[in-house]
Amino acid sequence: MGEFTTTIERRLDQAYRGLKEAKCSGDDYLADTLNAEIEDLRRLADDHGVPLPR
Repeated sequence: MGEFTTTIERRLDQAYRGLKEAKCSGDDYLADTLNAEIEDLRRLADDHGVPLPR
């Protein structure tokens, strides 16, 4: 596993954890921002052939 793949996976993990916390605290703006980041990271991974679980 390359550094690029590791970085994408790490950032996705952080974003998903942050999203869960934002939803629990009712922070809709942060949740929307993190959803957008997740979409961007998943698109970037797909563009570069990085396999990710759905």
